[in-house]
Amino acid sequence: MSEPTDTVVAVDVGGSGLRLQTYAGSPGPVRTAAGVRVGAGGIDVPALVGDARRILDDGLTSAAGPPAVVVWSMRGLLFLADRAEVLRTVVHGLGARRTVVVSDAVANLVGATGRIGPGAVVAAGTGAVAFGTDFERQWRRVDGWGHVLGDAGSAAVLGMGGLRAALRAHDGLPDGSPALLDAATALLGPPETWPRQVMTTPDAPERLAAVAPLVTAAAADDPVARDLCARTGSALAQALLRAAEGLPSPSLTATGGLLAAPPVVDALDAALARTGVARSPALGGALDGALLLARHLLEKGSVPEHPAYLLAG
Repeated sequence: MSEPTDTVVAVDVGGSGLRLQTYAGSPGPVRTAAGVRVGAGGIDVPALVGDARRILDDGLTSAAGPPAVVVWSMRGLLFLADRAEVLRTVVHGLGARRTVVVSDAVANLVGATGRIGPGAVVAAGTGAVAFGTDFERQWRRVDGWGHVLGDAGSAAVLGMGGLRAALRAHDGLPDGSPALLDAATALLGPPETWPRQVMTTPDAPERLAAVAPLVTAAAADDPVARDLCARTGSALAQALLRAAEGLPSPSLTATGGLLAAPPVVDALDAALARTGVARSPALGGALDGALLLARHLLEKGSVPEHPAYLLAG
């Protein structure tokens, strides 16, 4: 009888949900649960670990024993005051022989490049953040400050720019966009309701991001929308280049839903080309990166560590 294959577990926790995948000789199905929940004390890590525990209990037989490795990728890890407590909670709750807690920025980079080596990635979704590292001396995050203070190149900021241009047209001011005014009114209703919708609701960033497709769709015919998309792509390139600065022969890539918009991607690639570099297509996402890290730890016995980005226990 052959020896049982060690099981490794990858978990990625983001705003849209918790995703978990096992690997025991071959990858298992991706299972899901609710995403980040924020209470009075911040992100409710024990509740998330409980969700992951239930998924594992449903998917693993008792004969399989505890996982050999768990890699827990989490959005918002960098902003937590006690990251070591997150590690302790995951260790206690999932009971793996080895556990790694990692920022989703790192997992996203590893998944996008398919390797643990010098590289940088810019993620352009509702928010925007770039990250670059050589997994030794340099660990650099660029932006990711939220749509009020930063997130240049994000869908939320692009959508906000579209609404500003629409309101300038509504008020008869220069540089307004009647096309965006019509499109945004059809989506959100009368302009007088927009401030409440995008400034005072908990899902304001998502509401702003929902306007971004209107801007990218209008870019072919509307010069204001085209300029907004060009500035979005240029902002993403600037963040990516800064994240990669100083790295030896880095692999550069980009991820996120906004990359489905040709006018944004064209501007991103053109800005990179002006500096003599090009990006590679993203190979995967944060869950893929967490799984690669887990398999690396099982095979090699260690992973790079950093007190803010990657903690092993």
